Amino acid sequence: MPYSCIRPMQQNSGNVGRLRINVESSVREIPVEGAVVDISYTGEPDRVIEELRTDQNGQTDEVELAAPPEEYSLSPGEVQPYSEYTLQVSAEGFETITIAGTEILSGQIALQEIRLRPIREQEVPDVIVIPAHTLYGNYPPKIAEAEIKPVNQTGEIVLSRVVVPEFVVVHDGSPRDTTATDYYVRYKDYIKNVASSEIYSTWPRETIIANVLAIMSFTLNRVYTEWYRNKGFDFTITSSTAFDHKWIYGRNIFESISEVVDDIFDSYLSRPNVKQPILTQYCDGNRVTCPNWMTQWGSKNLGDQGYSAIEILRYYYGDSIYINTAEEVAGIPSSWPGYNLTIGSGGEKVRQMQEQLNAISNNYPLIPKISVDGVYGPATQNAVRVFQEVFGLTADGIVGRRTWNKIQDIYVGVTRIAELNP
Repeated sequence: MPYSCIRPMQQNSGNVGRLRINVESSVREIPVEGAVVDISYTGEPDRVIEELRTDQNGQTDEVELAAPPEEYSLSPGEVQPYSEYTLQVSAEGFETITIAGTEILSGQIALQEIRLRPIREQEVPDVIVIPAHTLYGNYPPKIAEAEIKPVNQTGEIVLSRVVVPEFVVVHDGSPRDTTATDYYVRYKDYIKNVASSEIYSTWPRETIIANVLAIMSFTLNRVYTEWYRNKGFDFTITSSTAFDHKWIYGRNIFESISEVVDDIFDSYLSRPNVKQPILTQYCDGNRVTCPNWMTQWGSKNLGDQGYSAIEILRYYYGDSIYINTAEEVAGIPSSWPGYNLTIGSGGEKVRQMQEQLNAISNNYPLIPKISVDGVYGPATQNAVRVFQEVFGLTADGIVGRRTWNKIQDIYVGVTRIAELNP
């Protein structure tokens, strides 16, 4: 398919990463066809090194871009382990947007989502500047908190069970910074953003899983205890590293991190006889030390030694920590049936999936319309395969858990009347 074409950057070094760009309207999740994306080195924004154009799915070709050697991201050091690029995106009927600081790691696929605002009077072009990665830049260390919050105060706990929210409200600053903007962010997108800001996607998969679990458990503790709302604030979590995690508005994520989050997004960390998710704090372990917390570089070293994710987590948080699953996931119209849907499958789950694919195809016409008959035949298999190709999944024509959840995500997006923060 067109999105998977590789176009090498001219005169690149032997170390390259790949960048895939997706452009949508900010009003609804409608792909923007024909958007022009000019890519330049950050620091030389006027020297365009690549010009791409989006297809009918709002996607560009996948492009190779020069990056520092991979080993720079595999141990602490003073050399920046990623390259930075500036993207300028323009399309007829939309405001031009510039993103400075898109990160490219050697051997990794970077995913950049761009949402264009329709042209309105007196709006200025959008300029987003991505700050340094937390493992490279200088950020305030986390303020220590108890990993389990007291539950004996009236109103402290407002949820009877752990629920993965559809959205979190991110306060882009410290809690008492009244000038900071609040953003409604889908939970999975939030976790992917934080993980891409806090660790490197070049690390072992089990290390990535351990860190993602810690990030999700921390976040769900904030959700479950209504931590900030009980203090009189109107948000779920902040982007301050002193209080929470580093979330960066407009930044790119990495495919290897995205895949992990898609696989385990309804998980969190528990201790026996404790209902709330554990507030799993961590630090980098190099510039900042944090006894009894997980260290990011230390978790990377354990992953190199073959430790599993749960072994990494227990190394830092103790043997009583275990992985739990949320009782409810908000914003998903229909839960995964618990088994793969493929040729020969049938029933209500197949019918629901067929209806959703047809709704999605209204915005993504490359996906063919199919009969809603509850029978998983060759036409349904082909529509699933095209959906997978469009959204960067393994194109096997089988609806496993990841494909099912991606269908749910896209279906919710294209059928919502308007986003919460257009």
